[in-house]
Amino acid sequence: MEMDLKNHRSSSVFFPAVVLLWLRCATAEIHFHEFVVQATAVKRLCETRSIITVNGQYPGPTIEARNGDALVVDVVNRAKYNVTIHWHGIRQLRTAWADGPEFVTQCPIRPGGSYTYRFRIEEQEGTLWWHAHSSWLRATVHGAIVVYPKLGSSYPFLNPDREHRVILGNSVNGFAINFQIVSNWLKLTWSSTGEWWNEDPVRVIERALRTGADPNVSDALTINGQPGDLYKCSRKETTVFPVRSGETNLFRFVNAALNSELFVGVAGHSMTVVAADGVYVKHFNATILMLAPGQTTDVLLTADSPAGCYYMAAHAYESARDTTFDNTTTTAILNYLDPNGYPYAPPAKVVANRTRLPAFPVLPDFNDTCAAYAFASRFRSAVPVTLPGPVDHHLFFTVGLGLFDCPAGKVCGGPNGTILTASMNNVSFQTPTRASILEAYLRGVPAVFTADFPAVPPVRFNYTAESVSRDLWQPTVATKVYQVKYGSVLEVVMQGTSILTSEDHPMHIHGYHFYVLATGFGNFDRRRDAARFNLVDPPLRNTVGVPVNGWAVVRFVADNPGAWLVHCHLEDHMSWGLAMVFLVENGVGESQSLEPPPADLPPCV
Repeated sequence: MEMDLKNHRSSSVFFPAVVLLWLRCATAEIHFHEFVVQATAVKRLCETRSIITVNGQYPGPTIEARNGDALVVDVVNRAKYNVTIHWHGIRQLRTAWADGPEFVTQCPIRPGGSYTYRFRIEEQEGTLWWHAHSSWLRATVHGAIVVYPKLGSSYPFLNPDREHRVILGNSVNGFAINFQIVSNWLKLTWSSTGEWWNEDPVRVIERALRTGADPNVSDALTINGQPGDLYKCSRKETTVFPVRSGETNLFRFVNAALNSELFVGVAGHSMTVVAADGVYVKHFNATILMLAPGQTTDVLLTADSPAGCYYMAAHAYESARDTTFDNTTTTAILNYLDPNGYPYAPPAKVVANRTRLPAFPVLPDFNDTCAAYAFASRFRSAVPVTLPGPVDHHLFFTVGLGLFDCPAGKVCGGPNGTILTASMNNVSFQTPTRASILEAYLRGVPAVFTADFPAVPPVRFNYTAESVSRDLWQPTVATKVYQVKYGSVLEVVMQGTSILTSEDHPMHIHGYHFYVLATGFGNFDRRRDAARFNLVDPPLRNTVGVPVNGWAVVRFVADNPGAWLVHCHLEDHMSWGLAMVFLVENGVGESQSLEPPPADLPPCV
């Protein structure tokens, strides 16, 4: 398959004239895609089952565009479940209708229905991704978004000789595509890492929510949709990345896993981190990466080891105590090519001959919080920044797990017969079903949400204590938003709690990038910890890890009107209610106001 991004157009669905208004300059393009959500039979770990895919592919199609381009994606739902698509990391400036979280910015696309997402990519470059935002369909419905520099611009680093895309996440059905060099474009190899369940992930979470129990963990992790040769029935399909001696490779990592933060490394090679969450960063070298679900990391890797085969491997970082998790290890192979383009050793022979296995990277222990925290702490903006200020809203949000008492007459599967839950500031988010929050706000639909999400916890306590009073275990179930005026500056402390157990929480804010001023352990104390704030070159992220028994402080300007979900990107925590919504009002004039709702916005009933 050949693709020249300069001339490429995906399959055209239609050409609405309004899209032309999006283009800000003559060099910008409109990219059309059709996403057909459908059931597809796949075989992994010796078993065949039906999964939900986009266009029969898992991971789904890669979206390629340039900074400044517009996208029109027609999503047709031929599956048996409701579905929405979220374009993770895309700012969606004035186009909140295209953001995707179910019953927040839209009602779901029902089976047999369709919806066209229209949005621009504005001043963003690097690796982002898209995924379903309904139930646990994200396990198999996701793919990469690669945003290249504008025409006439280049990477802020030496152009790589080739690129590889590595999606770390919930993968089930994999495939490989090699794009040959076209003009001055790079040869690309697609890959992904994910989690495989031997049953329908939607059924997994439905059963867990019904019983109040912890969901089953995945049966395998994958790279390029393949578990790798350490699992049964997987040796022949192990993913292979071709490299040439002396060449520099750009690896684009995405963690699309539902519930696994992941350590990943490549034996015999160091990596130079150059971007994260679609933003260029100050370069630093690393032998091990750690990505939380939702995060992306771009690295340069020079093929400077002796010619041969080397394992890429990934396994979980699990910060919670006394919990079950997928403790398996997925692998791919970095395979050197000889001067004629032939692989150093045929991968099938490598994995079949157990005495000739590739070199294996040394990964941190599953619970190595020091390694995870040290890696996350190294990120800095590529250049000094001017932080927004002064701060209009100083917010303090607790994030953590809790328990509900089991209703009388019901048998519950949580700890000691309880029901597992999660909350922010003691509010467990209840997803609406009658209307989306954004529609309810703009159309005045009553009784869908209340605008009284607390700015601080209702009760202050020792958030990270070993033992917490049972009075704090049970949150309030509600649909609450925090409403702010356009242009307000928000500084949010996200404080982890140990009410049930302490755990790292990757927190994602839709519609925004934010500056991570600092992270730390224990209870946040502004008088002590403000001195640690990075006010010079803090990294700009869309997903930040709140450390186990710790906190993170972020700051951003509310310059994007709409309803924006804030949630933990561990999908079980989100399912239990670890979420809230920022409702940002329109500003002055068209450029500061939300666009009108699309005519084909899916109805709620």
